[in-house]
Amino acid sequence: MSTLHAVLDRVTNRVIERSRQSRALYLTRIEHARAQHAPVRTVLSCANLAHGFAAAPANDKLVIKELRKPNIGIVTSYNDMLSAHQPYERFPELIRAAARRVGATAQVAGGVPAMCDGVTQGNPGMEMSLFSREVIAMSTAVALSHNMFDAALMLGVCDKIVPGLLIGALQFGHLPVIFVPAGPMTSGLSNDDKARIRQQFAKGEVGRDALLEAESQAYHGAGTCTFYGTANSNQLLMEVMGLHLPGAAFIHPNTPLRDALTARAAERVLELSAMGNEYTPIGHVIDERAIVNGIVGLLATGGSTNHTLHLVAAARAAGIVIDWTDFDDLSAVVPLLARIYPNGKADVNHFHAAGGLAFLIRELIQGGLLHEDVRTVAGNGLSHYAEEPRLLEDKLSWVPATAQTLDDKVLRPRATPFAADGGLRLVEGNLGRGVIKISAVASQHRKVHAPAIVFDDQEAVQRAFDAGELNRDFVAVVRFQGARANGMPELHRLTPLLGVAQDAGFHVALVTDGRMSGASGKVPAVIHLSPEVLAGGPLGRVRTGDMIELDADAGILRAHVPDEVWATRDIHAMQDEASTWGFGRELFAVFRQAAGPAEEGASVFGMYPAAAHVATSPEITPSSIKEQA
Repeated sequence: MSTLHAVLDRVTNRVIERSRQSRALYLTRIEHARAQHAPVRTVLSCANLAHGFAAAPANDKLVIKELRKPNIGIVTSYNDMLSAHQPYERFPELIRAAARRVGATAQVAGGVPAMCDGVTQGNPGMEMSLFSREVIAMSTAVALSHNMFDAALMLGVCDKIVPGLLIGALQFGHLPVIFVPAGPMTSGLSNDDKARIRQQFAKGEVGRDALLEAESQAYHGAGTCTFYGTANSNQLLMEVMGLHLPGAAFIHPNTPLRDALTARAAERVLELSAMGNEYTPIGHVIDERAIVNGIVGLLATGGSTNHTLHLVAAARAAGIVIDWTDFDDLSAVVPLLARIYPNGKADVNHFHAAGGLAFLIRELIQGGLLHEDVRTVAGNGLSHYAEEPRLLEDKLSWVPATAQTLDDKVLRPRATPFAADGGLRLVEGNLGRGVIKISAVASQHRKVHAPAIVFDDQEAVQRAFDAGELNRDFVAVVRFQGARANGMPELHRLTPLLGVAQDAGFHVALVTDGRMSGASGKVPAVIHLSPEVLAGGPLGRVRTGDMIELDADAGILRAHVPDEVWATRDIHAMQDEASTWGFGRELFAVFRQAAGPAEEGASVFGMYPAAAHVATSPEITPSSIKEQA
C-alpha cells in the first residue's frame, strides 16, 4: 500500500477531529437502529406485515412471511420524460428477478422526484431545483419508513437526485445500500460544437431552428447527458466513495453489461444485509475517509462545483463536517488527470474508453492520494475499483484497469498530469468566501481587475447584453441568487453571454451568491459567495462602478472601496416577490426561510439531527443516548 500524501493525511485527521462528537452520535444511533430492527419485519404486527405484502405475487408473500430471507427496498427516480431516468423503467423487474434467484425478494419502496436543470434552466422551475434535493431526501426516508426492508437499492443519476438519495439513505444508516446508475447516453454532437452554436445564437448569428437542431443532436437518446457536469460527477462520487459496484458508472443503458451489473447489485446488497454474511451498513461505508476520497476524485477530474454544496450536505447527514478550506487544501496537491468537457473536448464516453475510473482510481491510490483501506459495497478496500466489469462467456467478471491510458488527451497518469493541482479554489476577501473552478479557465483569464456592474437577476444581464452594454471590461455582480433569496438557481444563461464578451478581448468575470453548476466553464466565475446577500452578505454593499479584484490563483476577491465608504453602505436586502409564487414556489417558502449558508451545504436540514446540541448540552453524549435507548 502506498504511503498517504501528507496533505491528505492532515486534512483527513482534521475532519475526523472536527467531526468527533457528531460522528460518534450518528454511529451510536445507527447501532441502536440495527439492534432493534434485524430482521426488520419482526417488529411489525401481523396487520402491518399483511399491508406490506398484500399486492405481492404469491411466492414473494411466502418468502416475506417466513422472515428467513432479506427483502430489498427499491427507491427509484424513474420517469420517462428525462433521458437519464427513463432507463430505470426496466430496473425493478431485473432486481426482483435477481433477488428471487437467490430465494429473496425485492419491492419498489417508493419514488422520488427527478427534475432536470437542463429543462428548467432560466425558467421559474429552476428556483425549486436545489431544494428538490431536500424533497428527495425526505421522500427516500418516507419510502424506507415502512420498516419492511433489510437492504436498499438507490436508483438515481442526476444533479440533486443522488445527493438527495444519499442524505435520505444515511438516515437509515443501519441498512446496506448500493447505488445503481443507469449510464450515459451515447455520444452525439460534440460539446465544442454545441457551445459554439449557443454563442452564435446569443449573438444573433443563427436562429432558434439551428439552435434546437444542435441541442437535439447533443441530447438525443436514453441516458445521462455526456458532458462532465453534476450528473456524471455524481457517478464518480458514488464509485470513488464505494457505493457503486466497481466500474458501474459509465456503462450505457439497455446493454447486457448494464443489466448484469444491475442484477449483481441486487445479489450483492443481499449479501451485505444483516441476514447475509458480510453485514456492511451505509453508515459505515460513508465515513471521514470516504468523504475525503470523494473530494479527491472530484478534484482529479475537474468535477462539478455543485458538490461544494452537495458533498458538504451529505457528509453532515452522516455526522461529518467538511468545509471549503478542506477542498482548497486538497486541490493544491491533487493533480488534474482528466480533461472532460467543459475542461476539455472529450465527453464521459471518451473518458471511459480511455481507461476511465478504474485507471484514475488506481493512479490516485498508487500516488497516496486516496484512502485504500476503506469499506465499500464491493468489500473492504478501494482497490476493487481499479478493476473494470466485463461479460466473459456471459458471466460478469472484473479485470484490472488498463496499464496505460488509451488517450492521453483525455486521461493521464499522475506522472504527467494536465495540471499539478485540482483546479478548484477558495477565494475570500471583503466580499465573503466563495469557490471558483479554474480547470477550464485559461491562465490569462484568471486575474481580472475591472469595474462592477450590479444585477439583481440573470434576466437583467441578458437585457444589458442585448443593449450592447457589455462590450467592455467588467465584473458582473449578480446578487439575490442564494438559497434564501430564490432557491439558488443555476445561472447557465450567463455562460454564452459572458463568453461572447471574453472572446471579444474584454476582461470579464462573474461574482454571485448563486450557482453555475457542473458546467462552469471558460469564464472565471466566483460562485456560492457566502454569506448570501439576503443573509447579510457583504456582496450587498457593492455598487456599479466599484473596482473588483479577482485573483483566482491567489484566492483573492476584493472590492476596492475605501473602508470609511464601505462601512457606511447599507447591505441591500430586497426580496424579489416574483420568486415567491408561481410554479409551486409558494410551497417552498419554508425551505427558503430555513436554508443554511452555502458553505454548510445550503441545506434546510443543517447538521446531523441533534448533533448541534452536543457542543451546548454536555449531558447529551453517545453513551447517554445509548443508555436512554
